[in-house]
Amino acid sequence: MNKIAIIGSNSFSGSHLVDYILEKTNIKVLGISRSPEYKSIFLPYLYKKQKSNRFDFYQMDLNKDLDRILLLLDKEKPDVIINYAAQGEVQHSWDHPEHWFKTNCMGIVDLANNLKNKTYLKRYVHISSPEVYGSTEGNVKENFTYNPSTPYAASKAAGDLFLFTLVKNFNFPLIIIRSTNVYGIHQQLYRIIPKTIIKLKRGQKIELHGGGISVKSYIHIRDVTNGIFKAIQSGKAGNIYHLSPEKGYSISEVVRKICEKMGYDYEKSIVPVGERPGQDAAYIIDSTKARLELDWKPEISFDKGLSEMITWIEENWEEISKEHLEYVHKA
Repeated sequence: MNKIAIIGSNSFSGSHLVDYILEKTNIKVLGISRSPEYKSIFLPYLYKKQKSNRFDFYQMDLNKDLDRILLLLDKEKPDVIINYAAQGEVQHSWDHPEHWFKTNCMGIVDLANNLKNKTYLKRYVHISSPEVYGSTEGNVKENFTYNPSTPYAASKAAGDLFLFTLVKNFNFPLIIIRSTNVYGIHQQLYRIIPKTIIKLKRGQKIELHGGGISVKSYIHIRDVTNGIFKAIQSGKAGNIYHLSPEKGYSISEVVRKICEKMGYDYEKSIVPVGERPGQDAAYIIDSTKARLELDWKPEISFDKGLSEMITWIEENWEEISKEHLEYVHKA
């Protein structure tokens, strides 16, 4: 590999892949996102001052600037394209589901259809979600039936299904990654882990939707990034790979762990509220295939990852304390 294009490079996961490649390889990286580069606290490669002459950033929107993106890709001829671009907030997908389908389905269709015959492309890695399966628990492998419960999940499933038509008819070099609940430093502050830490520091109550009983499989962003890079190197075209830990935690357990680490009383720090529509009971999937075929496994324990998050927020508190904690939707 000489050159990788990352669409959605400003996203939490995309920016960590930029950082990973700049740190561990000599590969050139093209970053493409619809927003300008964020503050350094949200972009690890800037936070660690890793931006180099091997990284070029382009502000382009998949839905509005596809022609420009295609011209750039044809000019640069990357060996690998990784697409993180997506409308990703589940709860708000009920408000304007058409926005989610525009990006997660039609944006994917337009992009991939234009790339299906590009001879320079050796790998197209698509970042999907286990939410396409609906509520999952136990031995959920990569061929599990789709059963989405939200507009977000349905839009991701639709995009995934189209990509496989390209595999069947054009030998499109697709690899799909589905990882469970990713967390780590530089994450968007409205996500449950950073939001809980910040609210505790502000003396505010943490709302637990449905009492916090839904179970998530939290996996550190560095473990996911490592798995994606291994899939680029040795994954088989036309395959899906799950990246997940072996154990899940309920939201209430996560909040309790954070309270204990920070010295707060859990019962005094939370308030139960109603559950959100379409909330699946659990996301626990089987990652045996990635462990065997890619020689991958998670390395960072959940306790270590939580401690790292707390330290990151405390070290950057002056800046983080000024940020809002709510999701802002961009159509």
